[in-house]
Amino acid sequence: MTTLVWFRRDLRLADNPALAAAVAAGGAVVPVFVHAPDEEAPWSPGGASRWWLHHGLQALEAELATRGSRLIVRAGTDSLATLEDLVRETGASRVVWNRLYEPRCVERDRRVKTALRAAGILAESYNAALLHEPWTVRTQSGGPFQVFTPFWRHCKRLEDPPAPLPAPPSLAAPAHWPASEPIESLRLTPDIPWDAGLKASWTPGSRGAHALLARFLESAVGEYGEARNFPGQSGTSRLSPHLHFGEIGPREIWHAVRRHAEQSGRLPDWRDSTFLAEVGWREFAHHLLFHFPQTPAAPLRPAYARFPWRTDAAQLAAWQRGATGYPIVDAGLRELWHTGWMHNRVRMIVASFLVKDLLIAWNEGAHWFWDTLVDADLASNTLGWQWAAGCGADAAPYFRIFNPVSQGIKFDPAGLYVRRWVPELAALPNEAIHAPWEASSERLRAAGVTLGEAYPRPIVDHGRARQAALAALATLKTPPADR
Repeated sequence: MTTLVWFRRDLRLADNPALAAAVAAGGAVVPVFVHAPDEEAPWSPGGASRWWLHHGLQALEAELATRGSRLIVRAGTDSLATLEDLVRETGASRVVWNRLYEPRCVERDRRVKTALRAAGILAESYNAALLHEPWTVRTQSGGPFQVFTPFWRHCKRLEDPPAPLPAPPSLAAPAHWPASEPIESLRLTPDIPWDAGLKASWTPGSRGAHALLARFLESAVGEYGEARNFPGQSGTSRLSPHLHFGEIGPREIWHAVRRHAEQSGRLPDWRDSTFLAEVGWREFAHHLLFHFPQTPAAPLRPAYARFPWRTDAAQLAAWQRGATGYPIVDAGLRELWHTGWMHNRVRMIVASFLVKDLLIAWNEGAHWFWDTLVDADLASNTLGWQWAAGCGADAAPYFRIFNPVSQGIKFDPAGLYVRRWVPELAALPNEAIHAPWEASSERLRAAGVTLGEAYPRPIVDHGRARQAALAALATLKTPPADR
């Protein structure tokens, strides 16, 4: 028996249920990656995600080579047609893969499974991406959860996910390998080399993921609950892109946290770890996307479809470039552009600024993050932006409007984060760095800062913007006019 293993966003050999099923079936194993991004439109991978995918595929290819195997790469517009070609070329009688949960992927995978089975091919899918399948977690009334705390409380009461599966020591090769395209032919990396910052910041692949997890558990997990709020510190795991591309799985993280708790004597309360709760937030995002597939484009709360968003191309561009005149906001957006990642606390600040200070629709922010984040995940991106806009599940109320100055003072008190990403303000003292427009002309001159030249003046007054946001919110309380 020959089995095709259809890799997608599960670029690992350990704890890979589809791969394990192929090995257990006996016979040859043919690992396959089909590049058909149009099947995921309008949420085909953005520029930063494509960069990561390129290097993640190279890392997977190298891992497979150490086990006597190869990665067969094909590009096309129809995954089903490509898989059918590979079945004919290899004589495979079985095709296996790990499930995805985005609406277009669910639709595509259902079609693939139905067609392959109709042709007499054994076609099976498995869960590698989540602790619990979205349809297995239900409220007492049988519906999906829409609030995180009861969702995660319920999940923690469920049986622990199974222990991670080890990587197979070797993979049986077919008598003849089918043709493969080089990864470079997919043209996932940019023609204009804007990716130097990404190269300096990340090591895609399963090895890089496990190295990050080990370092985090050793040095930072104990202080994570507090340290994660301070972007000037190394207080987060930075595992999100590895999780998105399946270079490490949530089961591996779950059991690694448990082992660490056992070794450190904290076993009784290990499920209450703030770090595991962040893994739970990712689970919650996929739970919502599966049950509410319309939400990448439409607010979960229907009333927000009437929200009076503004269109302002100049202000949107200033936000995207990190040129708003608010240092903590600009630092976050510059970090994003340079590294393909942004600290979570700062994500909330920059999102609040876009939707509440500028009154620009959350969809615009979601699309920008989608193209620039290496961890761009449709479920998490949708949940995060709808949370910020107040229109989603468990969302921050719209009247909770982050003040970008006080947020900077509170979470970057020494200005370490701002000084790194907005170096033109580096010479300002701590008390002036988050609101340089309030500094005296003497202090600005001493720091070499000329507002409007070296650094922009604020593009909006936060106090007035807050009042405008509250007035916009009030319009939702008025029933729409009859038509």
